Amino acid sequence: MAAVLLLLAVAVLLRSKAPPEAARLLPESDGIVYINLKPVRSFLKKDLKPPRRVPDYQQFIDATGVDWERDLDQVAIALHRMPDPRGPNGPVAYSLVLVGNLTGKRLNGWLEANASARESYAGHTVYSIPSEGRTVRVAQIGYDMVAVSNYPTAEMIHSMLDRHRSAALPFAGSTLLSQHYHEVPLLALAWGVGQIGLPLSESGVIHIFGFSLPLEDDSTIIASVTPALSLAGSLHVRIEEIAVTEEAASRQAASLATLVTLARSFSMPLAANAANNGLKQLLQTAEVTQKRSRIIISASLSPSLLSDLENDETNSSPPAALPNTPVAH
Repeated sequence: MAAVLLLLAVAVLLRSKAPPEAARLLPESDGIVYINLKPVRSFLKKDLKPPRRVPDYQQFIDATGVDWERDLDQVAIALHRMPDPRGPNGPVAYSLVLVGNLTGKRLNGWLEANASARESYAGHTVYSIPSEGRTVRVAQIGYDMVAVSNYPTAEMIHSMLDRHRSAALPFAGSTLLSQHYHEVPLLALAWGVGQIGLPLSESGVIHIFGFSLPLEDDSTIIASVTPALSLAGSLHVRIEEIAVTEEAASRQAASLATLVTLARSFSMPLAANAANNGLKQLLQTAEVTQKRSRIIISASLSPSLLSDLENDETNSSPPAALPNTPVAH
């Protein structure tokens, strides 16, 4: 009996330290971003205003019964660098695992109606949906999971379906997860590892809020958003870059500290609204430190600003029916 209890305890411990299943299903990639929406939604729900929906999005909800704002609980995204950033597929392709109250016959019917091609693979139907010059492949892979990829070939969605067979293994997953997930804080609501600056890059340099960061887009970065222990309801943002050498880290840390100081000055005259107030608070609380070959940027957001930002978002246009896919008319 004692041996069984010990094995159960070990299994629980291993599971607590394992990456989320959605992230374990992702294929090999240059970067991974994961967001757990359920606790964030629970925290902010009491302050949210009813969302305003554009007609196309409402038609998608009526056809599928899926409302991303209500039903999506987790998002895991793999970033794939394209060899030709000016090619038809753009600089980055994406593979996603979406978790929540998403699957069912109505979504399957929408996919059937909008697919230009279908493929049977590993016991699942893969639907090819034309979207903005790309092909988006979609497969329902579980009672609450959908796999999506706009990679030029079917390689990535096939990989996700293959990984689904071994999803019960707590430390299954890509090379990137095995190398860096252990550095992600245990309670992180959102995190990213690898070359997660790729979507923000232009000519090899990362741009955020109009500022050019002294970081290459292929830098290895470990980023996380966790509940702050010092103030209930606030969030702590941490971004860590692994530089090539300590000397390079020292130069980049100094450049980033100067950039934060300049950005604070530039942001002061901005009009008061949720987005600008959030940016100002991030910059005011931002700190840049160096630990050997690593540069660490940390900042925080208060619960009141988080609610303001979410309310502002609900009054803007909603997400598309599926990532990079058209809405059925």
